[in-house]
Amino acid sequence: MSDLTITLLAGGVGGAKAAEGLAASIYAANTQVIGNIADDEEFHGLWVSPDIDTLIYSLGNQIDRERGWGRKNESYRLLEELSLLGQDTWMTLGDLDLATHIYRTELRKQGVRASHIVQRLAKRYGASLPILLPTDDVVQTQVNTPSGWLSFQQYFVREQCKPEVLEVDYKGANIARATSEALFQIAKSDLIIIAPSNPIVSIGAILATPGIQQAIENSNAYVLAISPLIAGKTVKGPADKMLASMGLSTDSKGIYQGYSSFLDAMVIDEADRGDLPWLHDQGLDVLVTPTLMKTREDKCALLTRAVDFAQQRRKQRAA
Repeated sequence: MSDLTITLLAGGVGGAKAAEGLAASIYAANTQVIGNIADDEEFHGLWVSPDIDTLIYSLGNQIDRERGWGRKNESYRLLEELSLLGQDTWMTLGDLDLATHIYRTELRKQGVRASHIVQRLAKRYGASLPILLPTDDVVQTQVNTPSGWLSFQQYFVREQCKPEVLEVDYKGANIARATSEALFQIAKSDLIIIAPSNPIVSIGAILATPGIQQAIENSNAYVLAISPLIAGKTVKGPADKMLASMGLSTDSKGIYQGYSSFLDAMVIDEADRGDLPWLHDQGLDVLVTPTLMKTREDKCALLTRAVDFAQQRRKQRAA
């Protein structure tokens, strides 16, 4: 048990694993998660929120552990029937998962805030940490490729991250409004942790909401990022490829460059120890430790080490 107020910025599978790690730690009671909504897209007339649902299912122990997304004990009869009817079914949505999307879509039509819909779903599935949204407005990540613009799900799922990424845009972010809940949580935080998520399309999308990054920069929180890279490669997802496409280095330096205006510390894997001198030169505190998270114990151990390290360094800075 700790009275430290913690905020986790999380997207994708790496973000969900970090959230599970905090939920299993002694720091769970005062931790909240801000998730990525910019992967959201409409499929078969239903509004699907992949990153948020991965958080909910993971924190509620409803996730398919083998795949890292979707519901466990899933079936796909509805999708199979849609395919026979000639519909595109490249976005894999299981029967149980579709219930979530039907429910979300109905509430959206009724004008219920997206934040409140998440709260209802999190309660239904027993999510062990509160999940906040950066905005209730629609923000969607778009990826420009040599063949034109794609939604992130088209790029990630349908095209399997194969096209070259020329640029990334967060459609709607310029007119989005940050939720009061997210801004309040950031303002009162003692520690803000950036999960080992894609810095461009997961964390970058959260920061693209006007007011979110400024709130982090203006807060008194100690800000620590866990690198999603191990020896210059991602465990899962296209973060390394997208960093290279954006002209950033596929190592700890590239991760730092995305967060440089507010970062106090980084957690990097043992395989990236060679980046330590450069990161120290930037004025960062750095924890070098194994970062691969396979089991519940791995997740809890990494996040506990990260928080313990941040607390120690935060106290040293204040002394």
